[in-house]
Amino acid sequence: MAADPRPAWAPDWAVPPGEILLEALQDRGMTQSELARRMARPLKTINEIINGKAAITSETAIQLERTLGISARFWTGAEASYRDSLAQHEARRDLEANATWIDGFPIADLVRHDQLHRGSSKAETLANLLSYLGVSSPVAFDRQWLGSAASFRSSPTFLASPKAVAAWLRWGEREAAEADPPAFDARRFREVLREIRPLTRREPFLQIFNRVRAMCANAGVVIVLVPELTGTHLSGAARWLGNKAVIQLSLRHKSDDQFWFTFFHEAGHLLSASRRQDFLDAAEPDPSQTRSADEEAADRFARDLLLPPEDYEAFVQASDFSATAVRSFAQRQAVAPGIVVGRLERDGLITPRQLRHLKKPIHFPSDR
Repeated sequence: MAADPRPAWAPDWAVPPGEILLEALQDRGMTQSELARRMARPLKTINEIINGKAAITSETAIQLERTLGISARFWTGAEASYRDSLAQHEARRDLEANATWIDGFPIADLVRHDQLHRGSSKAETLANLLSYLGVSSPVAFDRQWLGSAASFRSSPTFLASPKAVAAWLRWGEREAAEADPPAFDARRFREVLREIRPLTRREPFLQIFNRVRAMCANAGVVIVLVPELTGTHLSGAARWLGNKAVIQLSLRHKSDDQFWFTFFHEAGHLLSASRRQDFLDAAEPDPSQTRSADEEAADRFARDLLLPPEDYEAFVQASDFSATAVRSFAQRQAVAPGIVVGRLERDGLITPRQLRHLKKPIHFPSDR
């Protein structure tokens, strides 16, 4: 969902309705005291309206219509426009005071991908950024993304760069909002994942991905691809937006083994977590940190679904990791050779460069 590139026009002025009322009285040669008597209102009230200290209520507007012959709708409209202008002016002051808050967000990336319009000032860009994020202010952002109820508040990956990660996640939310899948069906999703497995061998990638996305949608899962943004360092996320199951992928490594493992890993989160919760996965997890049981379960789910344990162990026992042997094993397993190469690398059985040519590069359409 691209952001509207046209900034909203907001006038920098407003006519207080009290000034209009004063002019109307002068045109009629009427004093404030006379108007107060004709309306059966205190003179103080009339004076406060004229000086902008009191608002014209709907009741007052009707009285002015009867007394001066100027419609009540005009008065309520003038009052609303004036108060709105005052609020807009105050909002602009707040934006200007908080303009540096945008520092830390990947503004250039969002602009380049048509997600955000860069304003003529930092304050204007901040206003557009808040609209993109779906929050009213920096304080509201903190409550939404860093507050006690925030899904990712304890994730080291999120806390390392919360603004950049929030921008990436928000892009996924906006994309997912356009989808209207049926209710999540765990049994059907498991079946779909088995059907997707042999598609890892197929090309071209974008065509296969669109097929995979449609298959997952039939099981109630929305798949979104969101380019990596500066400062995120993410591979993917599994989320529940209301009752909508969402898998968000970044294509950080742009190789088939990484993409498919991440896809099945996030799918594992949706299926194996003890309760519906959100997960955020780093592209390069910190080896010094203990992985959670949920992450281990998702890894195991992806690993075993792509390469059944008994078959993989038998292949490893044969100790033949030549390109020919890998291709043959991958064909018998109906998976891409790159997936086997990636597994052997993670298990330390081959070096990262040893069978690199068996991995297929994948790209976003915009990368070509």
